Amino acid sequence: MTVVIKLSGLLLLLLVTPCGGNWAVVAKAQSRDIVQTDAAQEDKAVMARGDATAAARQLTNRDPLLRQRAAEELARLAAVKERKLVEGYRLQEKNERVKLALDWALYRMGKKEALFAIVRALDSTERRNQAYTYLSELEGPAPLYMFLDQAKPQTRVKLLEVLARSGDAETLDRIDLYTASPDPKIAEAAQFAIREITRRQASTPTDESMRPRQAGSRPDETTP
Repeated sequence: MTVVIKLSGLLLLLLVTPCGGNWAVVAKAQSRDIVQTDAAQEDKAVMARGDATAAARQLTNRDPLLRQRAAEELARLAAVKERKLVEGYRLQEKNERVKLALDWALYRMGKKEALFAIVRALDSTERRNQAYTYLSELEGPAPLYMFLDQAKPQTRVKLLEVLARSGDAETLDRIDLYTASPDPKIAEAAQFAIREITRRQASTPTDESMRPRQAGSRPDETTP
C-alpha cells in the first residue's frame, strides 16, 4: 500500500509493508532530496551576494544557463583562486555559450590568451552578442588593438562597434585608417566609432571645469 503525506508543500510517498521496513528507506531518500534542494538554493543565494566558492559549485549544475551565470559571476569577481578549477571545467564543457563564459572568467582571472576565443566568437551568430557584451566590459580598449589588422571583415566591424563603446583618445588614432576602407561596412563602423568616442569625450567634464571656484572670485578670474 502507498501512503501519500503532504507536509509543508512537499509530497512524501511511503511504501507500507507489513513490517514497515521500507518506511525509513523512502523517508531517508526524500530527506536527502530536500537537503540537496536546500543546498542548491543556498548556493544561489550566496552566489548572489558575491561568493566565489558558491559560484564555482554552480558550474556542475545541469542547467547550462545557470552554469553560464556562474562563470560570469566568477568573471565579475575575478576569482583567481578558482582558476585551476575553472580551467578543468572549461576542458569538459560541451555547451558553447558556457564555454565562452568560462573563457571570459579565465581572462578575468589572468589568462590573457583566453581573449582570443572571445574575439573569435564575434564570428558566431549564436554567440556574437555574448562576446560583444564581454569585450565591452574590458577595463580599457588597448587589448583589442592587436586584433584589428588580422581580423576577418565581419569580426573587424564588431570590434569597431565595441571600440565605439569603450574607446578613448588613443583609439581615435588607431582606427582612423579604417574610415577609408574599401569595405563599406568597415568604413561605416570606423566612422561611427569615431563619432561616438568624440561625442563621449566632448561630454566628459575636464579636470579644470570640475575644480570648485573660490568664494568671491569672478568668472573671469583664474583660480590658482
